[in-house]
Amino acid sequence: MKLVLHGAWRSSAAYRVRIGLNLKGLAYATAPVSLVENQHQSPAFATLNPQKLVPALVVDGQVLTQSLAILEWLDEVRPEPALLPADPLARAHARAMAQVVACDIHPVNNLRILRALTGLGVDEPGREAWIQRWITDGFQALEAMVIEHGGQYAFGDTPGLVDCCLVPQVYNAERFKTDLSPFPALRAVAARALEHPAFVAAHPNQQPDAIHA
Repeated sequence: MKLVLHGAWRSSAAYRVRIGLNLKGLAYATAPVSLVENQHQSPAFATLNPQKLVPALVVDGQVLTQSLAILEWLDEVRPEPALLPADPLARAHARAMAQVVACDIHPVNNLRILRALTGLGVDEPGREAWIQRWITDGFQALEAMVIEHGGQYAFGDTPGLVDCCLVPQVYNAERFKTDLSPFPALRAVAARALEHPAFVAAHPNQQPDAIHA
């Protein structure tokens, strides 16, 4: 199986998929897409993903998009180690936790939204306040969920789908100076995950297209 991941180093959604691929022990090639230079808007990239968003995972010539769909596909084709628990009720809880990030926090804070806010005249402090507000709202819910369902990781004692979503969002929270002191459970899980080789290798700073200040 030949895998090529089209993504950007600091894209949260691409970061999630990198973690999942690493947890599964799958080798993949990286095809960087510069969001700053609008390469995702090019006709060539649009042939891969009509949404013009990253990531896009090319699997033996077939293209998969949407990070959660890709992660669940990975779990189906490479069941071990599992990203989701076997019990249906537990799976529903884990999916709900992942979707707090992927559906409620990230979509209102991604690059196209920030560019839209800029176009509406919102200055940088205003954009940061916007980001911090939605991360904080989502993390308040996730903190309670991790306290209820977590262990060594966000859901139980092995890394999985929830961690694939949570760790990149914590990275973004820190990047935009969000106060994480009210969320000790989330901070503990993220810190532990960042000691795991799969998460270390997936970190934005380790990517070939990373830009170091």
